[in-house]
Amino acid sequence: MTVSCLPIAPSAPLPRRSRQARVAWGANVVTVGGDAPVRLQSMTNTDTVDAIGTAIQVKELALAGSELVRITVNTPEAAQQVPYIREQLDRMGIAVPLIGDFHYNGHRLLADHPACAQALSKYRINPGNVGKGDKHDRQFAQMIEAALRWDKPVRIGVNWGSLDQELLAQLMDDNAARATPWEARQVMYEALIRSATESARRAVELGMRPEQVLLSCKVSGVQDLVAVYRELARRCDYPLHLGLTEAGMGTKGTVASAVALGLLLQEGIGDTIRVSLTPQPGEPRTQEVVIAAEILQSLGMRSFVPSVTACPGCGRTTSTTFQELAKQIDDYLRAQMPVWRDKYPGVEKMKVAVMGCIVNGPGESKHADIGISLPGTGEAPAAPVFIDGQKALTLRGENIVSEFHALVESYVEQKFGGARA
Repeated sequence: MTVSCLPIAPSAPLPRRSRQARVAWGANVVTVGGDAPVRLQSMTNTDTVDAIGTAIQVKELALAGSELVRITVNTPEAAQQVPYIREQLDRMGIAVPLIGDFHYNGHRLLADHPACAQALSKYRINPGNVGKGDKHDRQFAQMIEAALRWDKPVRIGVNWGSLDQELLAQLMDDNAARATPWEARQVMYEALIRSATESARRAVELGMRPEQVLLSCKVSGVQDLVAVYRELARRCDYPLHLGLTEAGMGTKGTVASAVALGLLLQEGIGDTIRVSLTPQPGEPRTQEVVIAAEILQSLGMRSFVPSVTACPGCGRTTSTTFQELAKQIDDYLRAQMPVWRDKYPGVEKMKVAVMGCIVNGPGESKHADIGISLPGTGEAPAAPVFIDGQKALTLRGENIVSEFHALVESYVEQKFGGARA
């Protein structure tokens, strides 16, 4: 019997269809949307009044890979410290753009503290928190006027936890009059999308260029986020910021964010992302950046740090040596990236394999740039090392771990050192 089949090709994310925006500080211009890479965002959790502490955390987030960092600007005291935070970052050589997160009193803070308005690279405006009744349109307009005065882009960020209640009530009334009313959740979706798109239209009417406006509609449920963003992307071509708001902590927040963002990014929806992870006690804020980067890298959309392939372990690998080595190598590669990004262009695409036995070890190691197959339970105490798909040498004895570590360092220098400008 003859079996014929079509060749199988790996799937790739669909192309994005958004216009392109620019967020800048000094000579550092971060393009968002269009054919630009999907950008990483994060947000500090320090008190912005603590300028030094905030600047230090911004630096940590930027070094972890965050290309845009948002800070809370909620009081006059916080607004007064923003220029000083910017100054401290510039002194440290951290040119990452700062985004001001405004709620309730942003119109006053931007007007009363022009140095703050100028030092920020972008303003986040929540249309549900700019004022009630007749104050809403006026105070929204005042924030747009500040953006125009200082030539800053804005993100109109709607959140279902702080949705414009007047708009929602109007849509509920309209829905009640339908012959076949929508479900309440569908009305909520429509309110989120309408709040974002109508606010964007109003911003453009007030003088904003369309390419200066970005949108987001954040919710905390995976299926809700996917539904809302699919429709939002259908209705507009503004750059879209993705994030599962209040995703939670630990595995719950990580998995939910990865699923929601991964589904949308694969469909070509989303131009910037943030993983809104609740830090576990003692966990660094940078963990949200690491996870966001891993989502993009796992989709093959961007590369941030060399990847380490390691087996999960089984009854053949009762020794923990391969686990310890895999963690050491992964930690080492991540720690080196702030320096390696400039020193070794292309190193972020390197693949390292640390395998625990003979079953898949040699095969996985051959697929990596450099890999090692450590001996499993009952196997000969030898560890073949593969470089660029070929067996290069075999390590033996008590110093296998340190010797492989040195081989990785040497490989990086030889393979990527010649790429320096």
